[in-house]
Amino acid sequence: MAMRDRSFEERAAMDYSQIVQSSSFQHLMREKKNFILPSTLFFLVFYFALPILTSYSNVLNASAIGPISWAWVFAFAQFIMTWALCTIYSKRAAKFDEIVERIKQEAKEGGNM
Repeated sequence: MAMRDRSFEERAAMDYSQIVQSSSFQHLMREKKNFILPSTLFFLVFYFALPILTSYSNVLNASAIGPISWAWVFAFAQFIMTWALCTIYSKRAAKFDEIVERIKQEAKEGGNM
């Protein structure tokens, strides 16, 4: 059956299955996983450390700067951490987008993926 005789859905399904199996797509998924999993784990540990440490220990009750305790410093650090992770992710997402564009170009050309 010629390519133009197939329906759009059949061509899209065929193209997607080829794309998913390509080394470029596998590389993209590996890169994303290697970034997203550690950063998410770090975020969750850092985020839940404050309520856990303040509820079940006195570690953060000590004075850091004058009347400001370490709990307040840690809470402020969470804002900094959130902005930092957002910035890092935005820059990394641009690299992911470049890889996606390369994959799309390879699929359009029908070349070796």
